[in-house]
Amino acid sequence: MTPIQKTATVGGKEVLLETGKVAKQAHGSVWVRLGDSIVLVTAVSAAEKKEGIDFFPLTVDYQEKLFAAGRVPGSFFRREGRPTEKETLTSRLVDRSCRPLFAEGYSNETQVIATVISFDQENDTDVLALTGASAALHISDIPFGGPIAGVRVARVGGQLVANPTLAQRADADLDVVMAASRDAIVMVEGGAQEVSEAVMIEALLFGQAAVQPLLDAQDALRAATGNKPRRAFDPPKNDVELRAKVKALTWEKVKEAYGRDEKHDRYGRLSEIKKELLQALKEEAAGDAAKLATIALREKEIKGYYEDVKYDYMRKMITDERRRIGGRGMADIRKITCEVGLLPRVHGSSLFTRGETQALVATTLGTAEDEQRVEMLTGMVFKKFMLHYNFPPFSVGEVKFLRSPGRREIGHGALAERALRAVMPPEDQFPYTVRVVSDIMESNGSSSMASVCGGCLSLMDAGVPIKAPVAGIAMGLIKEGEKIAILSDILGDEDHLGDMDFKVCGTAAGITSIQMDIKIGGVTREILEQALSQAAEGRKHILGEMAKALSAPRGSISAYAPRITTIKIRPERIKDIIGPGGKTIKDITARTGTSINIEDDGSVSIASPNQDKVEEAIKMIRGLTQEAEVGRIYMGTVRKIAEFGAFVEIFPGTDGLIHISELSDKRVKSVSDVLSEGEEVMVKVISVDRSGKIRLSRKEALADSAKKSEGTEPPKGEPAK
Repeated sequence: MTPIQKTATVGGKEVLLETGKVAKQAHGSVWVRLGDSIVLVTAVSAAEKKEGIDFFPLTVDYQEKLFAAGRVPGSFFRREGRPTEKETLTSRLVDRSCRPLFAEGYSNETQVIATVISFDQENDTDVLALTGASAALHISDIPFGGPIAGVRVARVGGQLVANPTLAQRADADLDVVMAASRDAIVMVEGGAQEVSEAVMIEALLFGQAAVQPLLDAQDALRAATGNKPRRAFDPPKNDVELRAKVKALTWEKVKEAYGRDEKHDRYGRLSEIKKELLQALKEEAAGDAAKLATIALREKEIKGYYEDVKYDYMRKMITDERRRIGGRGMADIRKITCEVGLLPRVHGSSLFTRGETQALVATTLGTAEDEQRVEMLTGMVFKKFMLHYNFPPFSVGEVKFLRSPGRREIGHGALAERALRAVMPPEDQFPYTVRVVSDIMESNGSSSMASVCGGCLSLMDAGVPIKAPVAGIAMGLIKEGEKIAILSDILGDEDHLGDMDFKVCGTAAGITSIQMDIKIGGVTREILEQALSQAAEGRKHILGEMAKALSAPRGSISAYAPRITTIKIRPERIKDIIGPGGKTIKDITARTGTSINIEDDGSVSIASPNQDKVEEAIKMIRGLTQEAEVGRIYMGTVRKIAEFGAFVEIFPGTDGLIHISELSDKRVKSVSDVLSEGEEVMVKVISVDRSGKIRLSRKEALADSAKKSEGTEPPKGEPAK
């Protein structure tokens, strides 16, 4: 096959889509290039459907090969290891964007693999993987309802930029990744520095417009590859008569069940209704073996119709009756309670409860030694702020093996981390490494937003001087024809049955983090404005409830947290603190029990829960790094006698010379007549030459001392005037 190339211009830069050159045995294979960054994306789907499942078995893997940036992995085996957080989050972005677009009922195992094979240190590759995944699926025979395309939108200097460079992103106050089709925004994920809802909407619509050339390029690529017909598969069965019977048997019961406020009571009743449905159908069979066998064979289909009844009733209840579970209105938020400082030995803690969702959050303050090192294509990255989210099975009354965090946990943690990172103090004002851990105690909707609220309270309880409190809210949208319902603080039931769910985090001033998943087209600017405006009102209400527990950061950190003091020394004196083979710094940390970190610019951070130990370590470091000051008087120790003078150590590691002529105001025949080795002597620094050699004078020190006793000179140890 001759390679086929199509190009599109996005943000003033050309994006190349190419197929037919590599990975030709994949069902779809596209090479995406922007600048010198290249991502190879492949799509493969099994020939046969996977039996016995009720979900679409899609796997998306995004992987960054370090050779793409000319780097050798730093691991022992010199191979890429488990996926990094960036790889996991990008895999989720692609999955969330593409999954809703596969044909309903298609259940063949499908895998999309995006591999970064070249990285130019300028153009990020996550949005290339997103576009490449759509293109690879679009040119294949896999039943995919694309195309879509990915773009990153940033606001730099007040101007929106599509696919900004890494340097531009560093200066941006808004940075979001989004996927869009011709008529809809499909997925949004990003953060901002307290921007307004109006700015966010402009960014989203700007991004949707920016991807249109990429959609044209994908259509052109599909046409050039022959417009492969989509493969045939068995669509979901739709027995109108059986569907109507299931509805007749369950509608009123489902209505009664959704009138129950408590989650497990409601779920238990809905489960009972399903059993009653199957039993009623069996009773109708009246012992007919053939009919009973048919019911058994079609049990999965029957359960599917029952799920549709629940779906239809919930949506009609909300759009027609304007009523939600628990009797709430569209903008009502469940009862909120907050508690801080409940874990006595933890540096900061909080318990945030909203309805049946609860998060126990703890903050730990550490030193520079606790920073997370992450090897990425851009090089080694050090993280000083981390938020980890855990979702144990007991939080939803289930039994499961405890394993390492999955993609969902990593994604929720990243969303909450991004929301709070925007208000963290700069390192020069707060030199701590901060780790926040959110453990979900119970869940019924939006535990990630509970982690944001609880995380903020926990940080303030720890005394972290954040710029402003942050809250998060999960929103939903249901659209039935012209009827639209925008829901604040959605439950798990509403999340599954809605057309759009989005999470918005921020301060009272603006948005710091946003996540959207939109399953339908036709979401207009007006709908987005109404949704984000309602989210802002809800966020401010939650901030008010949080303020009842703690309205601002505590004035000091926990007694159990390390105290970090930072001092500055001249960079060339760093070697004096470290010593040969680290001997000196190891001795200081062993004797004081402190943790010491030294930066290349001469910043020295000393940390310990005991402030006295910090002061002791500072005194030792000052002693090692202090420098002789011309005009200052010191009490030194004679280290060596020579014919021409004496060498005196004025402080550890620093010697100066007293010439024989500077020993006394009288003539001295021999140095040993005045001084002896080991003797303490008062000296004055009279000069320091360019090479660092220090000239001392005993004669001037004695004269200054005599004047001091007369009250005409500064005290000993201060520079002479």
